[in-house]
Amino acid sequence: MSTAPLLQLRGLARRYGAQAVFENVDLQVQRGEFVAIVGDSGVGKSTLLNCLAGLDHWDAGQVLHQGLDLGPLDDTQRALWRRAHVGFVFQAFHVLPHLDVAQNVALPLMLLGRPDPQRVQQMLDAVGLHGLGGRLPQQLSGGQLQRVAIARALVHRPALLLADEPTGNLDPGTAAQVMDLLVAQTREHRAGLVLVTHSDAAAARADRSLRLTAQGMRAAAHTQP
Repeated sequence: MSTAPLLQLRGLARRYGAQAVFENVDLQVQRGEFVAIVGDSGVGKSTLLNCLAGLDHWDAGQVLHQGLDLGPLDDTQRALWRRAHVGFVFQAFHVLPHLDVAQNVALPLMLLGRPDPQRVQQMLDAVGLHGLGGRLPQQLSGGQLQRVAIARALVHRPALLLADEPTGNLDPGTAAQVMDLLVAQTREHRAGLVLVTHSDAAAARADRSLRLTAQGMRAAAHTQP
């Protein structure tokens, strides 16, 4: 059995022309661990998250998932890897308007050829959307749409969960419920959770909080809310 970290970054750098967005980024994430990434606006937190998912390219360094180097993989290979191993919660939800709630949540399972209506219903119940599977996205509130996005990200039990400002558009009560769900699912399934956030309350829930700068990553202040 592999003893490699679930996720490992080695000297990762991303540049636009001669300008470094970030460089010298090193990180290890273990199964069951929740890591929050904070930093100033424009420092490249979302870009870093996209690199972790193989959605964006990087200019130096390595991204390894359980020892697998994502760098040499082509776009198709990365997409297949992501489909099987990654759940991504986008800030803008990215639900498909022509599919109902249950179909949106079921999408990762359908792409993997593993349809499982019972699992979809379990996830809808887990995120507090019982009875809403037949509704279209435009019939839901922002908080409910975020729950759909989380259920979709978790339905196939991914090893790596990436979340980009998942509470940024939510009121404090709903934000706390969303964080409760993310943390609970991470612990239960021993996934690795990497969350980008501006929220001190969300970051304080993490096992570790790291601050991204143009020069690399360092420990951030970590206090309970």
